[in-house]
Amino acid sequence: MDKGTNSYDYIVVGAGFAGAVAARELAEKGNKRILIIDSRDHVGGNCYDAPDEDGILIHKYGPHIFHTDIERVYTFLSRFTDWYDYSHEVVARVGDELIPVPFNLNTLDMVFKDRAPALERLLKDKFGEGARVPILKLRQADDPGLKEIADYVYNNIFLKYTLKQWGKKPEEIDEGVSGRVPVVVSRDNRYFRDKYQGMPAEGYTALFEKMLDHENITVKLSTEADSVIRLSDMGDGSVEQASGSAPDGQKDQRVIYARPDQTDEWERYFGRVIFTGAIDELFDCCYGRLPYRSLRFDFSHYDEEHFQSHGVVNYTVSEDFTRITEFKYLTGQTDTDGTTIVREYPFSYTGADGEIPYYAINNTENDEMYDKYKRLADKYGLILIGRLAEYRYYNIDAIVDRALDVVSKIL
Repeated sequence: MDKGTNSYDYIVVGAGFAGAVAARELAEKGNKRILIIDSRDHVGGNCYDAPDEDGILIHKYGPHIFHTDIERVYTFLSRFTDWYDYSHEVVARVGDELIPVPFNLNTLDMVFKDRAPALERLLKDKFGEGARVPILKLRQADDPGLKEIADYVYNNIFLKYTLKQWGKKPEEIDEGVSGRVPVVVSRDNRYFRDKYQGMPAEGYTALFEKMLDHENITVKLSTEADSVIRLSDMGDGSVEQASGSAPDGQKDQRVIYARPDQTDEWERYFGRVIFTGAIDELFDCCYGRLPYRSLRFDFSHYDEEHFQSHGVVNYTVSEDFTRITEFKYLTGQTDTDGTTIVREYPFSYTGADGEIPYYAINNTENDEMYDKYKRLADKYGLILIGRLAEYRYYNIDAIVDRALDVVSKIL
């Protein structure tokens, strides 16, 4: 194959988990030559971490805790990191109390005190030991005691938090979202129940750097996708024609042009493109902008050992922010004085400079809009992986598993 544009078998857009895992697998198992680009000046996507000016290892884009029951995901990632043994526990501030969430039998004791044993029996008789009951399902129970539990959880843990996080009532959001924080019929205070839980011992960024350290992988940062690839109906390399209609007889001439070195002339690209970014923005939002929730992060440093009692405290009733994360709990860092926290403020994503789309708002209308973009992407043979490219929510382990599966099918 000639040097230049087609010296790469795959161009991967995005150096988060979706892109990095796919790049490593293709380079290593398929002996493919990979160019991976990212518009940011670092690898790791939203999982990027780095020391702040006070030496505290922080997650710039909010906390990310690894957990999985998927054996191959844990095995794959363990090639690139050791693990700090961390089991995530979250509490919610309700009035003057900090109560475990998800709401469990320990929370039940704290809230209902002498009445808790009888209510515990009701939960176990109805749902069984260890059950995870979505709050909206619990609200449908006929028993007055179960309704009382449901009303407390709904009003003090779920309702206002959901309004802040999503800008909608719980009944207005996707059931997959409302089911993520259930009532748990157990005394396990851990937020996750997965077999493997922890944090990369040297941080996520170090994990990504090791994953992308391969002779077949070239990484280019601070590089926008449209400076490397262009989509064209007409064969002239014009990105403006990506969403248009070709003249009669040319409807199948949807092609990709590329210039990996950014100084070369645009040439038709005969490799494959794996795209992990915002699919609507790739096509200039020609069908409309896909709605997302975004987040603003306000970091603060304090000259004390700890700011709060847990790594994450949710503010489910009061305050404009949804939660405070204190990173030293998550990382186990002990080599610095003081502590750094971050407060999270959700808002509706508008596409303005500096805003980041975090959470897809899945409903019938939005999913139908995404399907239009998906069909358009398919015409160019784009391989879509990730939250933004697939317009859906993924935990870390789920997106790693997805990327491994996609590459397995490719190879």
